[in-house]
Amino acid sequence: MRRRELLGWVAGVLGTASCDRRASHEPGTSPPRPAPSPVASAAERWRELSFAPGAQWTTPQRATVLAQSGSPLLVALHGRGEAGRGLEIGARGWRDDYDLDRAVRRAQHPPLTKADFHGFVRPQRLAELNASLAARPFTGLSVACPYTPALPDRSLQGASGFASFVTEQLIPQVRQTLALKADRQRTGIDGVSMGGRLALLLGLSHPEVFGAVGALQPAIRAAEAEWLAELASQAMARHPVRLRLVSSDGDPFLGAVRALAKELDRHQVPHQVIVTPGPHDYIWNRGPGSYEMLLWHERVLRNLPPP
Repeated sequence: MRRRELLGWVAGVLGTASCDRRASHEPGTSPPRPAPSPVASAAERWRELSFAPGAQWTTPQRATVLAQSGSPLLVALHGRGEAGRGLEIGARGWRDDYDLDRAVRRAQHPPLTKADFHGFVRPQRLAELNASLAARPFTGLSVACPYTPALPDRSLQGASGFASFVTEQLIPQVRQTLALKADRQRTGIDGVSMGGRLALLLGLSHPEVFGAVGALQPAIRAAEAEWLAELASQAMARHPVRLRLVSSDGDPFLGAVRALAKELDRHQVPHQVIVTPGPHDYIWNRGPGSYEMLLWHERVLRNLPPP
């Protein structure tokens, strides 16, 4: 969508937010695809899972899983754009549209460069990420990427059915398939835009499942900051989680993210906020979005200092 359409949409129904395919390119064109990634190694094999309807989630589901034996588990939720393209395309969003494979391989072979972030990184942040990788190598994650629905009810209750699918079907099946330990301290959730919003709702309402909760350019409103911070405070009282928000200087949700961070401070909820350069667009997902998500979760889910 063009910029004026995006701004009009943000002022109206925020739930349709996602990754703008044209924001950084000529009108009417699609963003260029990155060079194909090399063939996946055995430690980075994608698997596809199908799920029958359950008691709380009454439609079929699909997920792709980047499998690594013995690693922590991250649930990664895609944005609104993939939600309208069907189960298979949505479930493959992080693999096919956001090029997560390339980010994994580059994290395993540092140092990272500005080109890896498509230019959307400040020198200090790049130095911090590379210093973390120099101190301790990136040893990988298993990443479960389910189809993420565009829910008509954006409330916490409206997300409860999808939350049941993730916590009661997806995670147990992935753990069984990959022989992963059922350990909340080694289980995280994150997502971009619409998926970032859902990651906050699912992660903070189920701190007994997730030890780390992140959100990339989450599609939230400033008016929601107070109740989201209260939800985070309640989660911390039940089972403390690691919490991190990432936005960018071209993200229409930056103001809402800052409002949420302010409310989290007021509620004395520990959290981290990162603001990068860049737009709310696929090119950002392939750069800062992927690297910030992978490196932060790989560190905190192994009880290591985050970069």
